Parts: sequence; C-alpha cells; structure tokens
Amino acid sequence: MKRRAFITLLGGAAVAWPLAARAQQPAMPVIGFLHSRFSDVLTDRLRAFRQGLSSTGYIEGENVAILYRWAENQKDRLPILATELARRPVALIVASGGPDVVFAAKTATTTIPIVFLIAQDPVVLGLVASLARPGGNLTGINFLNRELADKQLELLHKLVPAISRVAVLVNPTNATASKQTLQALELAGRSLGMQLEVLNASTSGEIDAAFASFAQARPDSVFVSQDPFLNSRRLQLSMLAMRYGLPASYSGREYAEVGGLMSYGSNIADAYREVGVYCGRILKGAHPADLPVVQSTKFEFVINTQTARILGLTVPQTLLATADEVIE
Repeated sequence: MKRRAFITLLGGAAVAWPLAARAQQPAMPVIGFLHSRFSDVLTDRLRAFRQGLSSTGYIEGENVAILYRWAENQKDRLPILATELARRPVALIVASGGPDVVFAAKTATTTIPIVFLIAQDPVVLGLVASLARPGGNLTGINFLNRELADKQLELLHKLVPAISRVAVLVNPTNATASKQTLQALELAGRSLGMQLEVLNASTSGEIDAAFASFAQARPDSVFVSQDPFLNSRRLQLSMLAMRYGLPASYSGREYAEVGGLMSYGSNIADAYREVGVYCGRILKGAHPADLPVVQSTKFEFVINTQTARILGLTVPQTLLATADEVIE
C-alpha cells in the first residue's frame, strides 16, 4: 500500500472510531411533562420537581431532557397534548393539574410509564388497582387535600368562632372532587353548627357572579375548595373575599401568599419533589406497577395576619403558635 493511501485510511479510521463510539452511547432520556395550567404559575413546584429528580442523579439539560406541554386551562387541549407526548420518544410522562390530565395521559398510552400527582383517591377513580400495588403503567403521589377539607373548616371556625353560615365554592366540572369535598364538609359543618351554602364556579365570570350574590345571601365566611381551576384564579378569589369583607379559607399556601386569609393543605412542593424522585427511579429501571402510590404526609397551615387586620380580625395566639407560617 502506498504511504499516502495508508495515511488517508488511517485518518478515516480515526474519524470513524469516535463516531462509532458516540453511536453506541445511550441517548439522553426524555421526560414528558403534561399540566393543565400555565408554566409561569408553577415556578416553585417545578424547582421542587427538579430537586427530587436530581436527588436520583438526573439533572435537566445534562443527562435528562424534559419536554413540557401546558394546556393553559383549556381542558380540550389535554388529549391532543397527551397524544403528542406519547408519540414522542419519551421515557415516561408526568401528569399533573387535575384528574383530566391523568386520564388524558392514560388514554394516550398503555405502555409508557405515567407518574401522576393528584388530590383524589386514584383507586376510587380507577387509575390504579391499589395504592400498594398499582399495576399497569401508572403510579404517583396522592396529596390528600380533599380529605383535609374538614380540618380546613375547623381551623376557619377557630379563627372566627362566630361564623354560622359558610358559602362553599366548588367547580362543578370537577364533579368527583366536589362531591368528596362536600361530603366531608357536611359532616364537619354539622358538628360545628354551621350552615353551608354551595356555589358553583367554573369560569372567572361565574366567580364574580358567586361573590356578587353575597350581597343578598350574606354568608359569614367563604370556603374555597381545592381545584386546579380555582387555584389558578387565587388572586381574583382573594381580592373578592377582601372586597366583600369575608373571612375565607383555602386549600393551599399560594392563596395566603397573594392575600388570602388562611390556608391548610398538603405541602404541594414536597409532593412535586416526590414526583421527581419517582421519575428518577423509573428512569433507572423501576416499574410503575411495583411502585406504591405515595400519600402526602407533610401539611401546611398558613395565616396572613395582614389580611386579618384588614378584615378586623384578631388571630388567636393558639392558632399563631400552630401555624407553619405567618405572613405579615
């Protein structure tokens, strides 16, 4: 072989070997992330999700990619977005933001692992066979806010003992969750001597109309049920409660942070961290069918004392002492 030809062959081999080595390296896994709301309202929760993921050794942009899809409060987009993710080369799908999101993902694929974050009992909804052994391709975190509704009402009563008429705001399009919340509240309200009036709201305009009706109904307080849509309107709800001078109770700290009087519910950021941990375990080979559904064990009681002063309320020291956070 001529010297020049040999050098050319050797050079070609030098290029080919790295290409062959790169071809044998596994591609970066991709997580599909499906949510019913907007990205800009989940900053803290996404940070917690990434922390959970990184605790298992996966760092977004380094050894795992995340493909986000946001329905922006348009439920009819969920099946389309879920199907789009299922057709991509995703290793798993995170489904959060209400049961409609999880069902959209479940319908889109029976093989790709799905990690959900949901308030309702996933067994009752038919998403998993049991909490201990989910079976199928779904598992996740159940953050229990529906089951905490009676405690939320009890704390409202301790803050304002004189209340007797409570307007309960629910989203009728989230029928299962609303039914569970009302069942819990009816029992709790009866034991506390409260009369409950149920109001429906599934749009911003209906929220305004519900509060406008208070001019005639004159309730003593407002109870806002846990719901992805209502949560997305937390600023509107908090402002209306103050405008009408009504003490109000909410299910998550996000309400208290924007001016809501008080909130009690699961620590959602911690639940998102758990979702990240489960994603990492699945990427490492765990099967959803064998990963038990985790129920939240961290809860938060938050009081906004500035709002209390605006409403002319004095927060008992016993409540301040038991609050996880006091916003002043």
